Amino acid sequence: MDVKALRPGGSRVAQLEQKVADLEADLTELRRHQLRLAELVDVVQELLVPVASRDEAAVQRAIERFQESI
Repeated sequence: MDVKALRPGGSRVAQLEQKVADLEADLTELRRHQLRLAELVDVVQELLVPVASRDEAAVQRAIERFQESI
C-alpha cells in the first residue's frame, strides 16, 4: 500500500473526498425531490377531496389506489 496516498491530499484521500462530496450533493438533490413529491401528493389529495361530494365511493376508491401507489 502506498503510504503517500493515505496522507491528506494523497490521490486515494482526494478520490474519497470527491466521492463523499458527490454523495452529499446527490443526497441533497434526493431530499429536494422527496419534499417536492410530498408537496404534490398533498395538492392532489386536496384537489380530490371536494370531488367527494359528487361520487363518494368512486372518489374513495381513487384515493385509496393513489395512496397505495405511493
